Amino acid sequence: MRAERRLAIMQPYFFPYLGYFQLMAEVDAFVIFDDVNFINRGWINRNRININGAPHLITVPLKQASQNKLICEISVNNDLLWRDKLLKTIRQAYSRAPQFARVFPLVERIVRHPAANLADYLRHGLVNLRDFLGLGTEIIGSSRRYENSNLTAQSRIVDICLREHIGIYVNAIGGRELYENAAFELAGVKLQFLQPALPLYDQSGAEFMPGLSIIDVLMCNDDRTVANMLKSGRCDD
Repeated sequence: MRAERRLAIMQPYFFPYLGYFQLMAEVDAFVIFDDVNFINRGWINRNRININGAPHLITVPLKQASQNKLICEISVNNDLLWRDKLLKTIRQAYSRAPQFARVFPLVERIVRHPAANLADYLRHGLVNLRDFLGLGTEIIGSSRRYENSNLTAQSRIVDICLREHIGIYVNAIGGRELYENAAFELAGVKLQFLQPALPLYDQSGAEFMPGLSIIDVLMCNDDRTVANMLKSGRCDD
């Protein structure tokens, strides 16, 4: 067992890539940062899958989305037609994938979830993916728990660590320039960064495209291979 409780914080994404789940697998608690500003044309409500050897964008349509709104303030388009169309696209893309029969019911359950709120919709997907991957990580929605949006970015992270009695905070490698070790050390928290690993795998004979949605990873690899992939990220100070 780990001697110290470990935590990571990330915005919620739609069927995020493998590195997102490598970070989730590295920690005991994973905070979904859903009370921060929405990012237009980011990965919050869209991702990429493989269609005929080329990356193809899949998207959750939203109502009046804006970077002036928090993620938890945005609504999902309640038209059922986009869900049917999206599932048809994914079915056609992966119907011959080796793990299609095992994975497509999961994808369908996530896409068809009726939540009107974007944060709730994405949280449902991440919880279902966590369970499918066999991870025991606790998932926490920031908007429901902390009410600390008045703090600056780094101060919010430290505040959450203190509230959750965290010994080690693990951040994605892209955030290395955003945080100061001294601020975490002062709070008694060790700061670490996870370098994701995106191993090669067979994408139905196409030239390998790293960083596609977790859908692609799951459709192409059995559960043992995926479990090994989840452990392949490198964590360092």
